[in-house]
Amino acid sequence: MKTACHYAIVRFMPFVETGEFANVGVVLFAPNARYFGFKLLGNRYSRVTHFFEQMDAKVFRAAMHTCKEELERIDRMLKQMGTDRRFKALDREGTLALWNEVIKPRETMLQFGESRLVLADNAQTKVRELFEYYVERNFVTPERQEELLERGVRGWLREARLLEQFHVGVVGNEEYHARFPFVAGPEDHPERVIKPLNLGYEDAARIIDHGGQWIVRVNALKKRQLLPGKVLFAVNGPDDFTARGKAKREVVDELTDTGVIVVPYEQTQSIIEFARQ
Repeated sequence: MKTACHYAIVRFMPFVETGEFANVGVVLFAPNARYFGFKLLGNRYSRVTHFFEQMDAKVFRAAMHTCKEELERIDRMLKQMGTDRRFKALDREGTLALWNEVIKPRETMLQFGESRLVLADNAQTKVRELFEYYVERNFVTPERQEELLERGVRGWLREARLLEQFHVGVVGNEEYHARFPFVAGPEDHPERVIKPLNLGYEDAARIIDHGGQWIVRVNALKKRQLLPGKVLFAVNGPDDFTARGKAKREVVDELTDTGVIVVPYEQTQSIIEFARQ
């Protein structure tokens, strides 16, 4: 039988004045299952710190540590009110009142979204599923992610009134060619190319494989003297010291060795300045 679960999204909002936030966790309470649980973003928080680039990462880590301690304290309180199955009954009124108190609006960096309701076969499993959806965004496939990167660049070019100079084009000839989303210049003699490249895969091997495809393509065009003189790759992906971060740096280094320009995707101004050349 499915059980009703109250849940709320944990939001990180360091600059309350702007109203901007990032989803960093999920907290869930299932009265009938006598279960309270939460899942918070761990060490892989570069997406958040990149978004709030003016903020010191230490501020984020400290806020998340405080939030974890607070939720653990709430868990202990709820256990004393009956979520611990050693007790015969649950103080339903008291636990729901505490739940509403936990998620009420506050003027702090970490806030909770509105309380939502979902039916679940297993409350503990549902916490992980909600975290993967709202925080890890598992519905965004790697292919979809690259489309979103292209959409972002398209928007920047439009705002800079440069979009009309670019078109989706195929660079090369019958022997070898590759498709690029942003090509400037005549179709038979392209002058500038911009390629957003997603290296945000969960597995280091996939980062190397996908990046390697474009290294091969660039080298094949260059070998045949088909590569335009100005090529820029706008790359996203991990900047940490994990295997994923190492894989991304390997791809960036090898792309740079081919002679193309490689910049982080977040460097909007660099991409716009390249497009204006």
